[in-house]
Amino acid sequence: MPVVKSLEDLKRLKEEALAKRMARTTTGRAQITVAMGTCGIAAGARDTMKAILEVIEQENLTGVVVTQTGCIGLCEWEPIVQVVVGDEPKVTYGKVSPERARQIMREHVQGGRVVSEFLVPG
Repeated sequence: MPVVKSLEDLKRLKEEALAKRMARTTTGRAQITVAMGTCGIAAGARDTMKAILEVIEQENLTGVVVTQTGCIGLCEWEPIVQVVVGDEPKVTYGKVSPERARQIMREHVQGGRVVSEFLVPG
């Protein structure tokens, strides 16, 4: 925890906290949610999340908001990634390995084409 020694330190911390809050609440062109419940983490969701963030960084993508959530009740499909692009309906992908995550980012988030072979049936 940072030490606050002056009013300037407090103002700086406030600005940093507001910037982080704004980044979390801002909506983008695409929203990606990774299920990070215990079952998801056990199935490799951390590596999936890392792959998604790496693609965003490497491709210098903007307007993509990545969040995490807990278990969504489909443990047998973990790691699960949900993607919403623009006003399109939410798409749920299952068993998303880091390699599949990179493919989803390339084809769905960047290209606008749903990767149907990874969809969770529903």
